[in-house]
Amino acid sequence: MRKIQKAVIPAAGLGTRFLPATKATPKEMLPVVDKPAIQYVVEEAAAAGLSDVLMITGRNKRALEDHFDRNYELESALTRKGDAERLVRVQESSELATMHYVRQGDPRGLGHAVLCAEPHVGDEPFAVLLGDDLIDPRDPLLTRMTGIQEREGGSVVALMEVAPEQSHLYGCAAVEPTAEDGIVRVTGLVEKPEPGDAPSNLAVIGRYVLDPAVFAVLRETEPGRGGEIQLTDALQQLAADEKLGGPVHGVVFRGRRYDTGDRGDYLRAIVRLACEREDLGPDFRTWLRDYVASEL
Repeated sequence: MRKIQKAVIPAAGLGTRFLPATKATPKEMLPVVDKPAIQYVVEEAAAAGLSDVLMITGRNKRALEDHFDRNYELESALTRKGDAERLVRVQESSELATMHYVRQGDPRGLGHAVLCAEPHVGDEPFAVLLGDDLIDPRDPLLTRMTGIQEREGGSVVALMEVAPEQSHLYGCAAVEPTAEDGIVRVTGLVEKPEPGDAPSNLAVIGRYVLDPAVFAVLRETEPGRGGEIQLTDALQQLAADEKLGGPVHGVVFRGRRYDTGDRGDYLRAIVRLACEREDLGPDFRTWLRDYVASEL
């Protein structure tokens, strides 16, 4: 199996849940402490050895390209001030990976966004990282997923145990156990099942490692739930017929995940990450304890 080098990050969504903040600012650029959410995702890809990153963007997303480009005026100003610490932090984003961009002119769902990556990806296996899910760098989920794909072929999805009442928010997987702890064989997938209809309590979260055969399936996939082309529907076909593109495995993730796709979870993610920062955590935790004590 070829070593995986390419990552695809869909970032064409309108961010309607965060209006009016996202009226003129891409939701991916909303700060999580002092970095935009999208930078955490690119950092994760780079840490897993994926040095080639394609971002699927849309209208009004130019700020994403600017963030991962050099800003010589700002760098020059920081150099003149002797502010080496901030200079390094500004330069970090432009040195993480080789960045590419393509527009999803007609936003027709995650499956369509992934299909937009075909000319860049070609016939290589590749990773897909969704920007709403931030995975703690201490839990190298993506590295484990790429290792499984390189060993077993086919595709790999990240799974997380959820409460039954939350299953309608996710794509849920029917699975069979394997001999390896935390690794399952995916036999079926259902996109946002009705309560009581989920095949298991294992939900798909925003990390995928895909065989390029998924492109041919996506081209034939009809719009599904919400009138969009669902990646889950294409993976269901791959899971049902290995001859299309190999098996589909799942990694059951029990590590630290920060959900920034919901306003409440976004705020909780900021608090959790700020508490764990060496430079911010001690003072912030003290303030937070005092605040909670006074409010309760």
